[in-house]
Order: sequence, then structure tokens, then C-alpha cells
Amino acid sequence: MAIYRFRVSFEDYDDVVRDIDIKSTQTFEDLHLAIHKSTGYNPEQSSSFYVSNDQWIKGDEIAYLPNQRKIDRGVTLMTGTKLNRFIEDPHQKFYYTYNFDRPFDFHIELIKILDEEANKEYPSLARSVGEAPKPAGAVVAPAVASTEDTEEYDFLNETEYGVGDEDTEDMETVASVDELDAPVDVEEEEEKEEFMDEFSDNDNFESDEYSNKDDY
Repeated sequence: MAIYRFRVSFEDYDDVVRDIDIKSTQTFEDLHLAIHKSTGYNPEQSSSFYVSNDQWIKGDEIAYLPNQRKIDRGVTLMTGTKLNRFIEDPHQKFYYTYNFDRPFDFHIELIKILDEEANKEYPSLARSVGEAPKPAGAVVAPAVASTEDTEEYDFLNETEYGVGDEDTEDMETVASVDELDAPVDVEEEEEKEEFMDEFSDNDNFESDEYSNKDDY
């Protein structure tokens, strides 16, 4: 049985590529599911393949989870529609839109027809290059600050200037301890005592002087 190798690339991300091998008798739904097994996207989104020419002009549509308007129009469904039904060229191209609500567009090209390998499961991923971009609207959890960072932030905001009352008391206590522990300069203390003695003598002298004047 013939095996189709399709090259799947994002229209807007040329560096992201997937090569998928799939049986010619498998369906467009099988290819759709294989693509999103390789991208990590949720496949249960309204999507469509379009038969295309070399200029990627859209032709016949093959849809997955189509809206009512497309159903009423008689759109072809991916489910039950074999790939070989729409392969008319050895380099057949399909334009593919995933998730019409928040779309990603792909170019899909048949690049090789191989022989089926015994005991190999299809579809299979033959080649994967690049990481698929995150779908639009994906929510990324914000980074959570560590406990240490949070505690430090709260500490700095305890008072207007970033220092709490308890810290101020601790700083005063440290200052008083430093004063008690400071070394005493003996010579300086002796000079102070001599100065005070002289000052006291002068005071006594002046006091005696005024007292003598009173005698006159």
C-alpha cells in the first residue's frame, strides 16, 4: 500500500516543520489528528483542509466540526474521507486552517510516496523541526516570587522609611552598649578633673572677693 509523506509547515513560522507518513487510504481526520499530536494542540477545534494549487489558492474544502452553514452547504467532512480521493498531483498541496476562532494556517505538501513498512503504525511522525508556537489566548501562569523575596518586601514596607519601631529600639540599644564598651582615655579624664578643680577655685576666689567688698 502507498504511504504519503506530507510536509506540514506553519504559514507564519517557516522554521517549524513536521513530516508525517500516512497511508493513502487513511482519512483527512487521521491526518488532522496526527498534525496536532505533533504540535501538542487540542485537535477538537473546527478546522479545514483546502485542496490547493502551487500558489496556495483554496479549492474544495474538507472540514472537521463545521458550523451549520457549512453543513447546510454540503461541505465534505474529514471523517470518512480518504486522502487518495483528493490526490491528483505527485506534489499535491493542501492549505489547512486550524481552529477558526483563533486560527493557525498551514501549508501541507505531498513530498514523497513510499512503500508501506511491515509492522509500522501509521500515521507516524517522520521528522520534527522547531517548537510549535503557543496558540493565541493561551494563559501563562505568572512567576511566583519566592517566600524569601516576599518576606523581605513586607519588611521594607513596615514603616514609611522601611524601618520598624522594633528595629529603631534595637538600634538605640546597640548605640548605648557601644558607649559603655568604648575605651576610657585616662589622660583626658585627668585633664578634665584638673580643669574642674581650677574652675572651682576661681569660683571660690570670686566669692571671697565679693564678700570682702561687702565688708567695706
